[in-house]
Amino acid sequence: MTIGLIAAMHDEIASLLQHMDAYGSVRHIGMRDYYIGQIYGQDVVVVLARVGKVAAAATTVTLIRDFSVDTVVMTGLAGGLARGVAVGDIVVADRLLQHDLDGRPFWPQYQVPLLDQAEFPCDPTLRKRLEQAAASFLQEDFEARLDTDTRTRFRLKNPTLHTGMIASGDRFIGDSGAVSQLQASLPAALCVEMEGAAVTQVCHEYGVPCAIMRTVSDRADDTAHLDFSAFLRDVASVYSAGVIQRFLEAA
Repeated sequence: MTIGLIAAMHDEIASLLQHMDAYGSVRHIGMRDYYIGQIYGQDVVVVLARVGKVAAAATTVTLIRDFSVDTVVMTGLAGGLARGVAVGDIVVADRLLQHDLDGRPFWPQYQVPLLDQAEFPCDPTLRKRLEQAAASFLQEDFEARLDTDTRTRFRLKNPTLHTGMIASGDRFIGDSGAVSQLQASLPAALCVEMEGAAVTQVCHEYGVPCAIMRTVSDRADDTAHLDFSAFLRDVASVYSAGVIQRFLEAA
């Protein structure tokens, strides 16, 4: 089985590639580098998708058609929406939806035209494996991999694993007004990001199982831009590498 691993930001893919075997190779397709090899004994193709739904969809199609991956797993950052979803928490999606898709009056809000559905589920088996990997990381690796200074700087204390809906859209949500609007219109959404729903739609159309994990970097409000790069480098990349390690080792 070959797993396609998609990261949304460079620091996350760099962390994964450090563990790829020495016999890996690279193919350049559509302005992206696809790294082919093994990580922790598992056949993988690792790629940086870049930001936004179009970028994520194009990357996913290439993984499926050019590399024949059997499953797709994506990691990245998200802004927390629901109460109780805090900075440093992990969200594993059970389903995803495009919060900026609106074909009314011809189709219901959020529904993908001609597919007759708005929410695209992640594969239950993959999701449970990702949940187990994330839970093990938080319980057993969190304090060992993030030193006291880092945990203090980002106020990380007893991070929690959540499972539920993730909302995606081609807009960075960074003000309290937009957050309130999303909370009112999509009360089930735990967090918001910019790629995941595109990945799940493509996987749905091709019949390929997928799973999505997000590390909560902010509360998607007026402070969302603060220390984003530092959080990605010092926290999210560590989460991604640690959770994916446990996920691959259990494959």
